[in-house]
Amino acid sequence: MISTGRAYRAKAHAGLIHSPFSLSLLALAMSAVMHPAQADENSNEQEMVVYGNGNESADSQQDYAVKTTRSGTKMLLTPRDVPQSVSVVTRQRMLDQDLQTIDQVLTNATGVSSQQVDSERSSYFSRGFEITNFAYDEIPTSMGDAWNFGDAQEDTAIYDRIEIVRGANGLVTGAGDPGATVNMVRKRADSKTFRGNVSASYGSWNQQRYVGDISAPLNADGSLRGRVVAGYQDQDSWLDRYGKRKKFLYGVIEGDVTERTTASLGWDYQQTNTANPTWGGLPSLYSNGSRTHYDRNVNTSANWTGYAVESRKVFANLTHGWDNSWSVRFNGTHGEQTFNDTLLYVMGNPDATTGEGASGWGSKDRGKRILDSFDTYASGPVELLGRQHQLMAGASYSRQHNATFSKDGPMDSDRIGIFNNSWDGSVAEPEWSDWYQNADDIVRQKSAYTAARLSLADPLSLIVGARYTQYSSDGSSGDMRKYNTTPYGGLVYDINDSLSAYACYTSIFAPQTKRTKEGAWLSPVTGKNYETGLKADWMDGRLTTNVALFRIEQENAGEAISGEFVNGSSEQAYRATKGAVSKGAEFEVNGAVTDNLQLTFSATRYVARDSDGRFNSFAPQTQLKLFSRYRVPVLTDLTVGGGVNWQNRVYKDVTGPDGETQRLYQGSYPLVDLFAQYQLTKQLAVQANVRNLFDREYYAYLDDSAVYGEPRSVSVSMNYTF
Repeated sequence: MISTGRAYRAKAHAGLIHSPFSLSLLALAMSAVMHPAQADENSNEQEMVVYGNGNESADSQQDYAVKTTRSGTKMLLTPRDVPQSVSVVTRQRMLDQDLQTIDQVLTNATGVSSQQVDSERSSYFSRGFEITNFAYDEIPTSMGDAWNFGDAQEDTAIYDRIEIVRGANGLVTGAGDPGATVNMVRKRADSKTFRGNVSASYGSWNQQRYVGDISAPLNADGSLRGRVVAGYQDQDSWLDRYGKRKKFLYGVIEGDVTERTTASLGWDYQQTNTANPTWGGLPSLYSNGSRTHYDRNVNTSANWTGYAVESRKVFANLTHGWDNSWSVRFNGTHGEQTFNDTLLYVMGNPDATTGEGASGWGSKDRGKRILDSFDTYASGPVELLGRQHQLMAGASYSRQHNATFSKDGPMDSDRIGIFNNSWDGSVAEPEWSDWYQNADDIVRQKSAYTAARLSLADPLSLIVGARYTQYSSDGSSGDMRKYNTTPYGGLVYDINDSLSAYACYTSIFAPQTKRTKEGAWLSPVTGKNYETGLKADWMDGRLTTNVALFRIEQENAGEAISGEFVNGSSEQAYRATKGAVSKGAEFEVNGAVTDNLQLTFSATRYVARDSDGRFNSFAPQTQLKLFSRYRVPVLTDLTVGGGVNWQNRVYKDVTGPDGETQRLYQGSYPLVDLFAQYQLTKQLAVQANVRNLFDREYYAYLDDSAVYGEPRSVSVSMNYTF
């Protein structure tokens, strides 16, 4: 006899069962149409499956938690049935917290810390390791930090949610790092009625933002649907002379080819132009070895600097389900990103009194990245030994071509002049060298993967799988060929109706895009990843909790070398570490505590060390993050909320003016945010957000250069829904 209790819970969370406690017609309808395999997963159960359309409940639309996800395994499961730590930042959370970019989402996500390298670039870390694995609608891609193609500044207006799987995720991503994998789920054209919203906001430093999101049927019965999201943003900054303009356009058409086949085709465009961007930060040390103290508004750029990024993506999706409850999905994307910049890097150690002694390095850069990626997989139920199980198998291919060119312009201290709080960027351009090509590489990945979720007993399931990857890199940095099989194993045991225990294991395989200062690729990262913990859900899956213990062992992890660049270019140089080990614990509670209170709270603590001591010492090893929204019962049109992010002290060892190693510290600090929203009419709402309420001064990046974090800011927005 098959297990009915586990299947019932999964179906209830997916919206497939008519429960006396809750019924979401839209969840029922969408799950039946989009995931027919789940609808017929167990023919022995008594259930009601609704094929059609409806309206999702207001409470469900405003949730911070999701009831099902494909993250981690590509099988549609409740978060509680995934034997890894999974966090989801929903659309509602992004709106409440005013998270406008991927960078802001990751900075506020559980277990993730960010390093704001300069005004245009950020890097992200989880469990001590850098995050380089990103995916769009489950299609994996790799984003290196050598050049900025605008990935972190992509606008969240086009995404329905952002999913983060912490720890190694080789089954889904193939070659990857052990920190985390980020999957960005695009909005769909799933509405058979005309609807949409427009918003306008104004905030600190003259930030103006306008966004429109419109969905509509394109034929009489709604079997063909369209959606368009467009936006424009213009802003200054707390940095002197800085200005940025961004515009984006997203369109998708989705159609029901047959009763069980859905196809979609979309296009995504974004353009960003920045005036007076920084490259690196302010000098960290004066010539006498003491710490520098600049005003936060000081901008190291020259008046002739700029940064332009343009991104175009075309994507397609096809999903088909059969009567036997099996389904197949195909995803494909073609993306082209270009950048063009003129930058100034201020370096050296100026005199504390006169401001003399700083030098500079000018750089003109342009580059293009072309990505073609395809992924297809099938999944469905199989019956064996009187029990029902799930099977998934697929294959993927990706080709990424990166080409970059540069001009150099060294600038001595006489040209830079006096660098202090009065610096205004009025410095002449350097003598530029000729253009030269510093990178021309093609990276390919071919993978085949499979996984099975075996129902061993009513309370016990086992997920086993593996991915075989062929990885190759050809080009200016030399040729590389790597072949690897990544195993995956996870066990989930239901202790009761609300609580489960889990454990998982996976190996690590990650060819690196980081290079030594001589230009050679670092050897691939290899190692092992272990995790165990407890998961629970309540309120029909609207509230989830997770406590995890983890250990990651790896070799050859890349670590940045302070002040070193690849062949004298602007590309950061790295070294391969030996025996890096990270171990720690995480806790997260996320979702609806009550119908009026949405809450996300997380606590992270780990220790990461390698043969030389603390590993990536600039990444905080302890973090606390809280954000909530509360709908006031006596004033139902009023919603208030806010939160705080806290991290412990971090440090970075740098080479001082005297040639000796000096340790720079950034003390622990909290950042407090607030928001309030008032529903003026059924369709019109006004919202105010405050970031860094107490105007805390801190470094968002600390090395031989230092970058201040954002001061207090305020924004007010109007949103009209129709």
